[in-house]
Amino acid sequence: MPFMIMTHDEDPKQTLMDAVGSLDDVEIFNNKILAAIYVRPEKTKSGIYIPDAHRDEDKIQGKVGLVVKMGPEAFEDPNGNWFNGVKVSEGDWVVFRPSDGWSITVNGIQCRILDDTNIRGRIQRPDQVW
Repeated sequence: MPFMIMTHDEDPKQTLMDAVGSLDDVEIFNNKILAAIYVRPEKTKSGIYIPDAHRDEDKIQGKVGLVVKMGPEAFEDPNGNWFNGVKVSEGDWVVFRPSDGWSITVNGIQCRILDDTNIRGRIQRPDQVW
């Protein structure tokens, strides 16, 4: 299964974490973040169908991801110039520009490796941003 398709009836965070599986053998270096790309469901909880073309676009141009692994220096700034107390953790939903990062597939799930400075914000639910 190359991409995880979720429904809003499920908890998308746990579903995506389960799909990515164990990352014990994956090491992320320095200030990098590994984010699993969220793909909108085929049908929303309210019954609206999302066209396949839009969902396919999420796989390539996704701008919402779930942080699944972090490098040891991610969001660490000894000078206090960049993050000013902001702390992002594994399991957080984050937003980024579609052109940022490097697209890879990990355990069959579309992901992106990003610099910590490419993270533009944190959201509570992945369907808040499109």
